[in-house]
Amino acid sequence: MPERTEGGTVTVTIGLVGAGRRAAQVHAPTLAGSPDLRFTGVWAPTPGPVHELAGRHHVQPFDRFADLLDQCDAVAFAVPPPVQAELATTAAQRGKSVFLERPMAGDIAGAEDLAEAVQRSNVVSQMGLAWRYATEVRRFLSTEVGRIKPDGGAGRLVSGSHRPGGSVNAWRIERGVLRDQGVDLLDLLEAVLGPIVGVQAHGDRRGWVGLMLDHQVGRFSEASMSATAAPEIFRADIEIFGPGGEAALDCTRASGPHAYRTMYREFADAVRSGGAPALGARHGLHLQRVLESADTDVLLGT
Repeated sequence: MPERTEGGTVTVTIGLVGAGRRAAQVHAPTLAGSPDLRFTGVWAPTPGPVHELAGRHHVQPFDRFADLLDQCDAVAFAVPPPVQAELATTAAQRGKSVFLERPMAGDIAGAEDLAEAVQRSNVVSQMGLAWRYATEVRRFLSTEVGRIKPDGGAGRLVSGSHRPGGSVNAWRIERGVLRDQGVDLLDLLEAVLGPIVGVQAHGDRRGWVGLMLDHQVGRFSEASMSATAAPEIFRADIEIFGPGGEAALDCTRASGPHAYRTMYREFADAVRSGGAPALGARHGLHLQRVLESADTDVLLGT
């Protein structure tokens, strides 16, 4: 259970699973600097960098996952999706709240098992959908969407992050831009236009991918994404159209440190209160199903 200090403040203890680039550059610094969480330690399936990362932030390195779980109320994950699904399911079954990277699993079966474990154990889960926690995105959702009353829209996510010689992990390149980066774009289009109820996709898994999305109540959108453009290119945006006109949102800076600080603050609040974040494991499972359907289309060339 979260600790209560002498002043009455409830402190949530959290451990980090993963010691790779994303864990080191994004999660660990945010956890170490959070006033809402007490960062207890690091464990990773590959133990090599654990001690260095833990030492950098003056927390404990753990040799066993079970030992990390014994020392925390919650666990943040920064490992590949199939690994995350298995480990987070175990953590949830042990009564630990889970902060999940996206996508939440390597396939639908893994996502279903994790979502079921979260529900049965009645623990807090939160997806790391950074765009949704950015100030500019929240402002757009609270003002522009109501003003435009959109019938449809479009989004694009284009970069050179998967080009040869880059710093992205090989497993991300292998799975393609849709699985690696597309979840944020799909989630934001859904937030703007309503739940996605159908998807058609085409393109090259490791090149350009295009999607046609059907949203509830008869709205539609298109999404384009690629991670093999020229290295200097980075586009991340959406635009919407409706009776109220048009509006566009630039998301290139939406996943900065401020978004992660907000995510972890709200995660800590939910763990303390026992609340259920809207962007939890059930939402992650829904996005996983959309993702799998789109990826199947691309692989089959339909």
